[in-house]
Amino acid sequence: MLTGSPIGVFDSGIGGLTVFRSIVERLPAYDYLYLGDNGRAPYGNRSFNTIHQYTWECVQWMFKQGCPLVILACNTASAKALRTIQRQDMPRSHADKRVLGVIRPTAEVIGTYTQTKKIGVLGTKGTVQSGSYLLEIARFFPHLEVFQQACPLWVPLIENGEYNKPGADYYVQLYLDQLMQQSAGIDTILLACTHYPLLQDKIKAHLPANIKVVAQGDIVAASLTDYLHRHPEMEQRLSKTGDRRFYTTMDDTPEFNSHASQFFGSEIISSFVDVREGC
Repeated sequence: MLTGSPIGVFDSGIGGLTVFRSIVERLPAYDYLYLGDNGRAPYGNRSFNTIHQYTWECVQWMFKQGCPLVILACNTASAKALRTIQRQDMPRSHADKRVLGVIRPTAEVIGTYTQTKKIGVLGTKGTVQSGSYLLEIARFFPHLEVFQQACPLWVPLIENGEYNKPGADYYVQLYLDQLMQQSAGIDTILLACTHYPLLQDKIKAHLPANIKVVAQGDIVAASLTDYLHRHPEMEQRLSKTGDRRFYTTMDDTPEFNSHASQFFGSEIISSFVDVREGC
């Protein structure tokens, strides 16, 4: 176990670093531990049971490192594993800890971005099939129309460093066309995968200028800030030395470091970990 009580930030790969970057910019004093399950990524096409198993193994590992609070900076894990972890797994053995996701805070504010009341959601196959955004957005903005489009090839392009190359444009255009064909009135598009901000410039280039493209980093960071204000009992447990540590389940840490540094915006040095040990 590490010293201190850091905030844990988890993703199936490196996409969660876009959220982590926003969190650190907003709350720089806290200690953080980032874990990317790159050795088993991507999660998007896996079953509910598999995603739950993988996510819970990673969350338990982070608990063992001293994290009392873990953020699932992964839409697929938030959609397919969070509720089971919160309602079934944690009450049995980790009732004093908390795990939060990215879908609820996004759904709470996404309706404020649209004028036409028509929103497009771009996500992984797993996130789209779960229907989580349809349910959560309807809870806060029942008058909105929400149109979803799965983009199964975007995460592999990003994880393999191909997102900024000309070949990526074809697949960006392909999924955007499929989304916009569902409704010409869409004026706001949510990037419901934390990998997708790296494609944001290409996405905007293939859309009319009046369509807003919304990433989740600042939304999640603001929500976490509010959570800590509302829960001083948790905030007081967190250590604050500005320490940041990075871990990956991929044994090729130099490759992880190279790609991850582009997401985080500064150099990253990670350590390999097998989260299955002791689970």
